[in-house]
Amino acid sequence: MDKKKHAGRNDLAGEHKKGDAGQLILAIVFIAVWLADSFFFELTTFMNEIVPDNVRLISGIIVLILSGYLSMTGLKVVFGEVRQKPQVIRKGVFGKVRHPIYLGEILLYFGLLLFSLSLAAAFIWIIVIVFLYYISRYEEKILLDFFGDDYRDYMKEVPMWIPKCSLIFRLKKRK
Repeated sequence: MDKKKHAGRNDLAGEHKKGDAGQLILAIVFIAVWLADSFFFELTTFMNEIVPDNVRLISGIIVLILSGYLSMTGLKVVFGEVRQKPQVIRKGVFGKVRHPIYLGEILLYFGLLLFSLSLAAAFIWIIVIVFLYYISRYEEKILLDFFGDDYRDYMKEVPMWIPKCSLIFRLKKRK
């Protein structure tokens, strides 16, 4: 596998060599399209006339806060502490979703989309999701090679991006 390792961090399994470059390029494209369509050309922002400004603003802020939380706590867990013995990370946000940092990135773009409802930017957002899915699957192969059955069990227990709603289902069963 063609992967990137972090210098001096034997507790990290690695990531796709071109993942960071791909994310940077897609971020630039998304921001350019979002800004151009939202504030200059307004070619695909007709939904703004239907959805009230306060609804878009409040929901966008909430999604951006969630995005920041997932990304910052995920990065802190992965890069903020060196584990003496490499292990599958299951604590914090990693106990809810396997890829909280990528989910945070997806939600960042979605939060911005909520501000202007640009369909052109939404198209780029879908491309970002497909790219992050590809990167996630690639990295999971690395993690399976690195951790074996322990990571396979983790994959069965913890969803990739969408947290389980088991609490909601448990509450419904009690009624």
